[in-house]
Amino acid sequence: MSFILAFAGSNSSTSINFELVKFTCSLIPTEEIRLMNMHNCPFPMYSMDYEKEHGYSNSLNELKRDIQFAKGIIISINEHNGYPSAYFKNLMDWLSRLDRDFIRDKKVMLMATSPGRRGAIGALEVSASMLKRFGADIVGTFSLPLFKENFDVERGILNTELANSHQLLVQDFLKVID
Repeated sequence: MSFILAFAGSNSSTSINFELVKFTCSLIPTEEIRLMNMHNCPFPMYSMDYEKEHGYSNSLNELKRDIQFAKGIIISINEHNGYPSAYFKNLMDWLSRLDRDFIRDKKVMLMATSPGRRGAIGALEVSASMLKRFGADIVGTFSLPLFKENFDVERGILNTELANSHQLLVQDFLKVID
């Protein structure tokens, strides 16, 4: 069974990046998609002491397994102070401790959005670099600035130029994973 795994790098119950991921998934009706809401996936802050004492959680092992069996992965990264959130970095720390090659050779469509004009571009760049370090194949990136002005839950991306750019990335991603 092959599927696309999709999630946001945020554990917020009101994540705008999760909204972007959900919208992106709605544009791919021909594929099985496993959409994960990371709000339901709490992970303790990584430390070697905690790892030694408690090992790896079942949910971490399940996520690693889903990543390894997915034919493609869609991630939208949130930004805090110009960098990926502590939650996303923590998730990468846990996954890389469980298996350094957890995302090796996986095709990844990487996105980011924020309420600001930069569209979380700092977090997007740092995350792309981090994921490449673990062997991910970043198919492309997309940044959606000014989320509240450029996105509507019912209609999707409102800015025509951004919507076209996003759609092209989705098409490129689908070509690469098939």
